[in-house]
Amino acid sequence: MLTEAQMTDIRRYMGYQLVGTTMPITANSDIVYGSFGMVTMSLYQRLTSLTASEENVLTTNFLTKLAQLETDVYGSRENLDTDQAAVWYHNKAEISDRFALYNRIRMELCRFIGFKPGPGLNAGGNMVKLERA
Repeated sequence: MLTEAQMTDIRRYMGYQLVGTTMPITANSDIVYGSFGMVTMSLYQRLTSLTASEENVLTTNFLTKLAQLETDVYGSRENLDTDQAAVWYHNKAEISDRFALYNRIRMELCRFIGFKPGPGLNAGGNMVKLERA
């Protein structure tokens, strides 16, 4: 069973905002719903009804890797002051390249779960897009 922290990360990676209430999220009190044929279910219900192998894919292939990719995006700030060092040249598009990969994997997570990306993943909401120099 996914932990509460893992479900929070999944929601965040999918681009959904915080719930922001003191009520716990349940299958019937979520703010995110998706349709699967004639069945409509909340994201919470979807995440709490996964098979063991589906949970394993989520935790191993997505949550672990997305956490590392997110760390890489923020960690790339350490190279912002270097343009050239000896024979090494900094990739001027490093941050946008890392951010693009991070967002691509986030989109794959949405596809795997079967929900549309949330507003925080450029699905109708405001999203900062990094352009290549």
